Parts: sequence; structure tokens; C-alpha cells
Amino acid sequence: MSLYEKHKDTLKKAIDAVHDRSFYAQYPEHPSPKIYGETADKDGQDKFKASLDKKFEDLLQTDPEAWVGQEESPYLQKPLGILYPSFSAETLIDKAQKAWTQWRNTSIDDRAAILVESLDRFKERFFENAYATMHTTGQGYMMAFQASGPHAADRAMEAVAFGYDELKRFPEKKFWDKPMGKFNVQLNKSWKPMPKGLSLVVGCSTFPTWNSVPGLYASLITGNPCIVKPHPGAILPMAIVVAEIQKVLKENGIDPNVCQLAPDTYDKMITKDLAENKAIKLIDYTGSSAFGSYLEGLEGKIVFTEKTGVNSVILDSAENIDKVAQNLAFSVCLYSGQMCTCPQNFFIPEGGIKTPDGTVSFDDFAQKLTENINGLVDNPKAGPFVLGAIQNANTLSHTEEAKKLGGKVWLESRSIQNPMFEKARTATPIVVEMNAADEDKFTKELFGPVVLLIKTKDTNQSVDLASSLAENHGAISCAAYTTDETTKNLIMDQMGMAATSVSFNLTGAIHVNQNAGFSDFHVTGGNPAGNASLTNPEYLIKRFTWVGFREPAEG
Repeated sequence: MSLYEKHKDTLKKAIDAVHDRSFYAQYPEHPSPKIYGETADKDGQDKFKASLDKKFEDLLQTDPEAWVGQEESPYLQKPLGILYPSFSAETLIDKAQKAWTQWRNTSIDDRAAILVESLDRFKERFFENAYATMHTTGQGYMMAFQASGPHAADRAMEAVAFGYDELKRFPEKKFWDKPMGKFNVQLNKSWKPMPKGLSLVVGCSTFPTWNSVPGLYASLITGNPCIVKPHPGAILPMAIVVAEIQKVLKENGIDPNVCQLAPDTYDKMITKDLAENKAIKLIDYTGSSAFGSYLEGLEGKIVFTEKTGVNSVILDSAENIDKVAQNLAFSVCLYSGQMCTCPQNFFIPEGGIKTPDGTVSFDDFAQKLTENINGLVDNPKAGPFVLGAIQNANTLSHTEEAKKLGGKVWLESRSIQNPMFEKARTATPIVVEMNAADEDKFTKELFGPVVLLIKTKDTNQSVDLASSLAENHGAISCAAYTTDETTKNLIMDQMGMAATSVSFNLTGAIHVNQNAGFSDFHVTGGNPAGNASLTNPEYLIKRFTWVGFREPAEG
């Protein structure tokens, strides 16, 4: 059985899911022993521990120019001690160019099969990757397993499915017969999707796989070799992914340099050296707006970015305000607000929030929210694992910055004890009251556990402010609570025009932070928070171009 025959049914299911948009998951998100094996968690943890203070030698990249590594665990606050093979930008690009001819001439079916196989191999390392993610990003165990493993793999599969579908959109060849009266013009025509060139994926420190694998797999399925430049603080999760891709490439007789890891250090980063090289044609990036804008400004590049944004919550009316407060408290605590979808600005009318039991005042809602935050973070069985740890110590400065905005502080940020890691760097959300007139103070993303409660004249002003912020400063998510259909339509129209997805009236187990592969478009690409969307057709078709060939038909 060929590799394509092995995976063609999986590929078809993924393509069907992409079009149907209903729930689909190729990789189970629950780390159950019944699904992954009785010893899978222990084996993964043991493998992670065995990698510490050693060279990472899983990669099939020969003759390294140096060995580098500066990762530090936010839970242990000490270096991991893992060293990775390092190469100059010129060496990486030279090796990628040499591998390109073979990869672009590999059939679409075979490329897809190799990539799906690599994801199945990655599945065998989900638990190892979970611990790698925990101790580089600070994510809690469950998030680290799900987001870095199954959810990331599903997003990669989604990119493969989208790419395969677009690459197969048109026939490979056609006999063309044009009647001309007394004779016909007959041509044999063929079309070939040609890749754009070398691809660079620039990773982030908080979601090193989830944000990186869509671009990586989108470029690979469309025939472009890829260089993965992980964040210096979170290399291991993507090193595991790249290693599995390289192994499957080699097993199928393909140069593993089709996909390379490019680790660097804080004091000697090579991102610009790679990005500015004329051979690099495609760039995927997640991170700060400043560097993202620099990449977008490079000539001769097609750049896909996810940058910073200011996410809003619009509170108008609700069926059960206590469930709303519970849901939003969890949303702002999840991974200590270190998510690009985490809400920051809560717009609340000065007249309060309408409910069936009467109007809940601004102060009453602020009290409910802070009580729910405290109830969650002070729960020893929940708080430490929901909050996780702060990836970068600089993030803590944003809570101090929020305190200096001048508004009433409803809740101070504080550290809590993690029962498993006594040195974990932790921070609970700070909650600060603001006024709509202080717009200049809440137009900036304060990445991390920061909540700003903004008192507005009415819901119309709330919507105006939220949509204006999204349009001018970027937003990836918006949560809205209203029981009024007219208000709902107003929010949909204005936030839609600001290219911001809206989640209405979420309570219970689903939160505004979460996006589902094969169903939710992550980032719209229509406001300053990013110019691309995970994952829509444009995300794939910009990576290749159709080229036609024709000649007279014989006979």
C-alpha cells in the first residue's frame, strides 16, 4: 500500500470538514490513556526529562556550525539546558534551495501523504510535546497538551486539506477544441501549480506550535521548502514537529532539508538575515505589531501575519449575569491572559446591564467579576492549572502599567502558589475601572492578565468604541452579551465591518478565547491585528501560482 493510499480517506474527511464547517477533529483532544495508551503520559514526561541538559539530536540537519539554546522553564525558573544545531542564514537557504527541485516535483498526492504521515508521527509525541510546551511557554498541562498537540495538528491538517483541494481545483490536462467554421483549432493544454519559493515561519513564545504549523504545512503542501525560525524561548515544541517531518521525508527518499529548524539566541537572532534574503518569498509570522509591520514592508515577499490587537467585551443585557461573570472570569484567567484572543476591554453602560431580574449596575458587575476571578484563582485544584505561568517576566510590567492608568483598581494582580512548582512565575488578573472619555489610555494591548472595565454612556457608545478600536488598532476576538435582537444585529454589522469575529452570549464550557480547527477562522486578516486568516483559501493560493502549457494536438 502506498503512503497516499494509507492516508487518502483521512485527507478526504479533512477536505469535507473544511467545506462543511461542522465539528471535526482528526486528533482527540483528551489525554486519555484509553486513547493514547496507559503509559503515554509517563513515557512523554520521561522523554522530555531525558532531553534536558543535552544536545537535541533528532533533527536530520548535518554539520551544524554551532549548538545553541537559551530556553528557561517559567515553572522552574531555570534553563532547560537543551542545545540545538545552529546554522547561518546562508547555509539554511542554500540547503533549502538544493532540496526545492525534488520537493516541487513530488506529486501533490505524495506531498499530502507525507505531511499527513508526519502528523500521525507527531501524534506519538503529543505528551512529550505537552511537557516541552509547559516548560517553555508556561501553559498549564491540559492547555499544553491540547493546544500544542491535537489542536495544532488539526490546524496543520486543515492547511494540508485546504492546500490539496486548491491544488486539485483544475484539471491537469485538457484537449481544447475550438470550432473555426471550416476547421477547428485543437490544442493539448496542461496546467501546473508552481510554488512561489522558499518559506520562512517565524514562531512566537506563547503558542510555538499552534501558531506555526498552519503556515509550515501550508507552504509544504504547495511545494515550498520551509525554514522554521522558532522563538529563542520556545524551541523544543517545534523541534519535535520538524524532526518528525524530516524523518518521513527521508524515509520516502526526499531530502530532509525541505524542512529545517533555524534556532537562534536572544543576543544573535537571525530572523532579519533570513527574512531579507531575496530567496525567501513567503513569510509566516506571529508576534508584535512592530516587527510584523517591518516584515509586511519587505519588498518581494508575501507575508502572512498575526499581530497584536485589543479585544473587547460588549455587555448590554444577559439572561443570567452570574453565568456571564463566571465565563468571563475564566476567559481572563486562562493562561494568565497570554492569549491573542483574550478579552481586555470590557465596555459596560453606566446605566448597568439589563437582566430578567432587573438591572445589574456597573459596580455590581465589577464585584461579581472580581469575586469569580478570586474564587477561581484561589481554588488550589483549579487556579494554578488555569493560570499556568508567565512565559516572559516582562509581561508582569503590563499589570503595573494598568495600575498607573489612573482608574479605580477593583482587583490587584498577585502571585499564587503552584502546588507542583514552588518557583512558578505566576500572576492573577488586575481589574481596573476606566471611563469612555479616557480612550487614549485603553487603545493599547496590555498583553497578559489585565482587565479594563470601561464605563460608557450606553451600549451604542460601547459598540462604537469596540469597533473603532478594532478598525484602528486591531482585534482578533470580541465577546458580546445581549438579549436584544436589534442590538445583536448592530454589533454584528459594526464589528463585522471592523473585520472582527464575535462570540455572543457564551456561558458554560465554551469561551471567547477558543477557536476550533476546520470551523472557526482564526483572525480575519481585515484589521491591524493581522493580514491573514487561519485558514481560508487565500492563505493557500498565495503560496503558488498557476502556469499553463499548450501545444498543437496531434492528428
